[in-house]
Amino acid sequence: MTPGRFITFEGIDGAGKSSHIEALAGWLRSRGHTVVMTREPGGTALAERLRELVLHTTMDALCEALLVFAARRDHLVNLIEPALARGTTVLCDRYTDATFAYQGGGRGFDTGVLGQLELWVQQGRQPDLTLWFDLAPATAAARRGAVRAPDRFQSQDEAFFQRVRAGYAARAAADPGRFARLDAEAERETVWQQVQAAVEARPWW
Repeated sequence: MTPGRFITFEGIDGAGKSSHIEALAGWLRSRGHTVVMTREPGGTALAERLRELVLHTTMDALCEALLVFAARRDHLVNLIEPALARGTTVLCDRYTDATFAYQGGGRGFDTGVLGQLELWVQQGRQPDLTLWFDLAPATAAARRGAVRAPDRFQSQDEAFFQRVRAGYAARAAADPGRFARLDAEAERETVWQQVQAAVEARPWW
């Protein structure tokens, strides 16, 4: 059996990832692919419980990172790896790039420690494709404010999200073959066209 593909969606809160995950899932299913949609932190019962702690409980950056990686480990073992082994395409809203962007960039936590945790927890599992929805933090803030109450990350100031954006840019620069940067400032249909183009450019389909 051919292993499935692992596609992650990244970007600061308000970038429009969620609607495009659903659109891509439908598009792939219409072409005969089996698709699972999931998210991080989350995706399993344990990881969802840890997500609530991370989003709503005050803690330092190391504690955040440890909880996020603990959730990721459970997610990998119990959902992502089994799905990929079955030949399923996994679409995930955030993965390790978010940890480097938020805890590493936003919080200023040691990326060397994050890199060691990445090695231990993931044992080499990286996405086949990462769609990075890139836009200005001010634009993202306006979008967030219009739709939902903020959690403890979404309530951070613009400078925090500038650092998060820089964290994503650093990850993309370090692994350009995996990343596809999307101009999330564009109209929704234009962004969707970018998503399709990035996926179709891969030789798997």
